[in-house]
Amino acid sequence: MTAGPTVPPTALTPSADIAPSTTHAGTGHARRAAVASFIGSTLEYYDFFIYGSASALIFNKIFFPGIDPALGTLLSMATIGIGYFVRPLAASVIGHFGDRIGRRQMLVLTLVMMGVATFLIGCLPPTAAIGAAAPLLLVLLRALQGASAAGESVGAVTMTLEHAPSNKRAFYGSWVNTGAVAGIMLASLAFLAVSLLPQAELLSWGWRLPFLASIIVVAVGLYIRLRLPESEVFESAKESESSKELPLKVVLRDHWTTIIKVIFFGLWSVVSSIFAAFALAYSGKFGIPAALMLTVTIVTAALGIVVQPYAGILADRIGRKPVFIAGNIICAASAFAFFWSISAGSIALIFVTAIMFMTVGYGLVNPLGPSMTAEMFETRIRYTGAATASQLGLIVTGFAPTIAAAIVQPGPNGWVPVAAFTAGCCLVSAAVTAIWVKETYKVPTEALGKKTSSPS
Repeated sequence: MTAGPTVPPTALTPSADIAPSTTHAGTGHARRAAVASFIGSTLEYYDFFIYGSASALIFNKIFFPGIDPALGTLLSMATIGIGYFVRPLAASVIGHFGDRIGRRQMLVLTLVMMGVATFLIGCLPPTAAIGAAAPLLLVLLRALQGASAAGESVGAVTMTLEHAPSNKRAFYGSWVNTGAVAGIMLASLAFLAVSLLPQAELLSWGWRLPFLASIIVVAVGLYIRLRLPESEVFESAKESESSKELPLKVVLRDHWTTIIKVIFFGLWSVVSSIFAAFALAYSGKFGIPAALMLTVTIVTAALGIVVQPYAGILADRIGRKPVFIAGNIICAASAFAFFWSISAGSIALIFVTAIMFMTVGYGLVNPLGPSMTAEMFETRIRYTGAATASQLGLIVTGFAPTIAAAIVQPGPNGWVPVAAFTAGCCLVSAAVTAIWVKETYKVPTEALGKKTSSPS
């Protein structure tokens, strides 16, 4: 397994004609922070999404054997949601210490937690060997994965945007979720490789290899993250803060409306779990090989790595809202086209609609979502506020494959409720953004989230 796609230095130099902003000029570590966030997120989400692939292809057979296949798939998909269910509480704890002692320490912690949990999943005996303890341990380790992911993307984007110049925050911040897309690509490549094994070998030991490889993830990620300093914006806010109130207390008391806003704003993220987990399992009903769907995921993710930073550049030029809203609308329309192409069994249409769905539509919202969330909170509570709010919203995302498996209908058009659910989430996200989210592309970094700040 490779450590992830490399990022050429020139890729992190946006066009010089982006309109300048006032105040914060960056720390000199903006490029380094973006590269660290990209590679860290790649490694973190490689771990997180190999679980999704295994849930769709493997876990129903080895952890939920002897029951109806449809119910086994439903239970397997439900374990994905467990990882999201624990995230709000974990985000509050990780965010608290991220705002108190530093972003870097918490990002190191989340990486170690994810690597250990993923490695141990690869060591789990099947239900046939240890009975009900096997799925229970699986759920426990998935919860640990979820706790780790709760502080990952928000912590990484917080550190990145605080290192970045004010007028290039969206561009530098886009590398966080571009890394997540790279992680999905690596996870799909890993499972594509092991899926070529004979069925007996795949179910006995082959599926474990992508999980066991996470030990390499920990080593590489630790090396990268330990070399990055804290941002000057954070250090300055920490030194000047006179109040010693708990960040979570401040968030819940003074920013509860922002939490509600982020929960609905964040519904765009159901796209990833529907595409990466549910669609992979659902396509098998139409005789579409898992290897083909994994290849579709790899292609769309590879294209997304190229496209997503340009969404950040565009958001720095014309604003976050128009780019984000347009991406959600494209996702909503493409969800119907994508599932229809699966039911039609057309390989060419599956690739075309998947690219429109994930590379174009999702490629406009995914790189901006974490940055837009972090920009809603001021520096002293940013990690706690953004992590807690975003993870509450992600509960729907985590259980989206379970919801989809429950509402899908038999027959060639049974996908319609799933597409409607996905599109509805995207349209709600777009509407909330249009009506309730403030534009921040001209707001200086130091003024973000403060009641006196407004776009100029």
